[in-house]
Amino acid sequence: MNLEYSKRIAIVGAGPAGLMAAEVLSAHPAFEVHIFEQKPSAARKFLMAGKTGLNISHAEPIDQFIGRYDHAEWLAPWVKKWDARWIRNWMKNLGIESYVGSSGRIFPNEMKAAPLLRAWLKSLVDTKVNFHYRHQITALNQNELTVFDTQSNSIRTEQFDAIVLACGAVSWAQLGSDGAWQSWLAKEELKAFSPSNAGVVRAWSSYMEPVFGSPLKRVEAWVDHQPKAKGDIVITHYGLESGLVYKHGRALRTQLQYQDSMVLNLDLLPELSEHEIISKLKNAKKQSMNNIWRKLGLDNAKSNLLRELTSKHDWAIAEKMAQHIKHLSIKLDGFRPIEEAISCAGGVREIALTKQLQLKSNPIVFCCGEMLDWDAPTGGYLLTACFATGRAAGLGVIEYLNKTVEKD
Repeated sequence: MNLEYSKRIAIVGAGPAGLMAAEVLSAHPAFEVHIFEQKPSAARKFLMAGKTGLNISHAEPIDQFIGRYDHAEWLAPWVKKWDARWIRNWMKNLGIESYVGSSGRIFPNEMKAAPLLRAWLKSLVDTKVNFHYRHQITALNQNELTVFDTQSNSIRTEQFDAIVLACGAVSWAQLGSDGAWQSWLAKEELKAFSPSNAGVVRAWSSYMEPVFGSPLKRVEAWVDHQPKAKGDIVITHYGLESGLVYKHGRALRTQLQYQDSMVLNLDLLPELSEHEIISKLKNAKKQSMNNIWRKLGLDNAKSNLLRELTSKHDWAIAEKMAQHIKHLSIKLDGFRPIEEAISCAGGVREIALTKQLQLKSNPIVFCCGEMLDWDAPTGGYLLTACFATGRAAGLGVIEYLNKTVEKD
């Protein structure tokens, strides 16, 4: 591109998607890239997620990987292009080595997000990306942004040749994703947000209080006729929480939408068959029920849950208890508030965007990241899609601006 056709580009949001769009765009010397972030620093949710170990992607086969998304066909071209292997090479180029864990999840060797973010931000500053922290965008009107500088308490308007919205969804609002941007779009362009990767609610009796915070270890969970998955679930004062619960979040939301109720099924002892459980229960003689259940493999958390959800009349009947242990249905009351969710389902609809992630109602604007209407479980899928859609939006901007130059 001829340097005389210099273009100003605004990116709203300094999270992973916005930073990735900036990386693509800053490689072009004719582009003047500005990132507006309302918080004092970049990628706060990214840093928070990486405090206990930054799971950045997953090494499973790509078709299986893509199947984790609810809008798999929409995301597939981008996720295939910028997949886990690409992400690992990208990190390596920033000086960050990574490894694949036993579960297939990919982590930086140092586990933390901060070293990766520091290296990434330095590379963007080196390519002349302009960062404007504590700058809140309060309005979008065609190619014009209203900018509120919260530090100087001043308001100004700026015009741009292209605008990338990478504003996030509505969970973890304290870290910057407050959803205020929804007022800039028409209602028909948006699907209402709902919590994803969130805990589920169950009103326990006081009997469950002693096991609040305790894990249900090595259980198998499923919803309706969906595939089963193994893992641990934590009993909380409000219900249940864990990655295993998150995996079934989409199926639970579907239940709630069409049946106005949610049921999670558990196999408390997946390593034993129903027949084996019956045999062990019947052969235990002259022992207390607590001791019998403990020897069977039911710790306090599992035992209390069984007592909470089953009839006392069944406890001494081996066949009945074997059925409960292998198929314990837990009726749930809903999800925890969306503010607590790790991520959200809903956002800017696919039909509102072109294949270049360009807003059909305003071709100057491109959207990417978690503000788009897609959903995925934890495990590296969220970040991978943010990276991929950020790059796709950046390339969309380049294609659009090249066309405007040709017209000029």
